[in-house]
Amino acid sequence: MKNAFSKEKWAYLRYTISHPMDGFYWIRHQDRGSVPIAILIVICFSLCFSLNRISANFIVNDVYPPSVDSLEELSGILLLYALVCVANWSITCLMNGEGRMKDIAIAVGYGCTPLIPAFLIATALSHVITMEEAAFYSIIIGAGVAYAVILVLIGIMQVHNYTLGKTLQTLVLTFIAILIIIFLCLLLANLIGQVFNFFRYLYIEIIFRA
Repeated sequence: MKNAFSKEKWAYLRYTISHPMDGFYWIRHQDRGSVPIAILIVICFSLCFSLNRISANFIVNDVYPPSVDSLEELSGILLLYALVCVANWSITCLMNGEGRMKDIAIAVGYGCTPLIPAFLIATALSHVITMEEAAFYSIIIGAGVAYAVILVLIGIMQVHNYTLGKTLQTLVLTFIAILIIIFLCLLLANLIGQVFNFFRYLYIEIIFRA
């Protein structure tokens, strides 16, 4: 675990963000990435996202702060992160992708890095800008999101050794796979609920007849 958070791993994260083509390539071929760091980045992004919704000035924020549940948002973002990784892995296994599950987790996690400073800077800026300057707030968040999307795109492309076209095709199929996984999970939850209710009603019936 110490090695997962070593100085070399953090230094390579900085290198990957600034040199994504080379960075993600060597993550796949020399195991230079760290899954715990990737997960930590996703958690930090979730906290920054919640902080933005709670603390951003009313000029740019129409969310009622007490209604924000940071723990619920963290759970949702971590669940989405896991879904993206599992769905992409399941699709790329069928499309000759070279990336392992850990490579996908690192690529997606590292790709979220620009979102952290983007939301922090935008939140702080929201308290010193006027209504006419609100566009700068949107530009900062938009730039962070755009850079994150580019990093994830390059990361998926490099770890699977895909072309850009095949990567885009894979991401579309990944989105479809996420919907299928959610549908199957809901179906399974409903089935388990029905089985539970069946045995509960059966137990109640036996107790009454006894």
